[in-house]
Amino acid sequence: MTTIARRQRFSFPDLPDWFEAFPTRFAMPTMSDLSTVRIEDYIENGRYAIRAELPGIDPEDIDVVIDDGILTVKAERTEREVDKNRSEIRYGSMSRSVALPAHANEDDIQADYTNGMLTISVGLREEKAEAKHIEIKHTT
Repeated sequence: MTTIARRQRFSFPDLPDWFEAFPTRFAMPTMSDLSTVRIEDYIENGRYAIRAELPGIDPEDIDVVIDDGILTVKAERTEREVDKNRSEIRYGSMSRSVALPAHANEDDIQADYTNGMLTISVGLREEKAEAKHIEIKHTT
């Protein structure tokens, strides 16, 4: 007698995967998620640019520092003292550090804050020439 194994088929094949991922889909953000500035970086017009998402933060509560090739953006959103029924707004300090490209000119930097987006632009020097190989002469 031969036994045939029957595999269960679902009408919606993705449904088991969705339930497996259920806890992570609806998980609350962790403290590290709350304290990190979300960024994007790119090179445009010969400059290294970083855009940081900082909605609802007063520009006076934002600090941009460059130290030894590392650019750091720090910001703080302070909570207003009012009676609230509910608050889903994130308060507190947040920061993000990014290593600048090796040929970044730390003396040529500009920053602009518009509509909740901080844009930082760093000038780029000409890249160094590629490594040069030296021929080794062998004498006998």
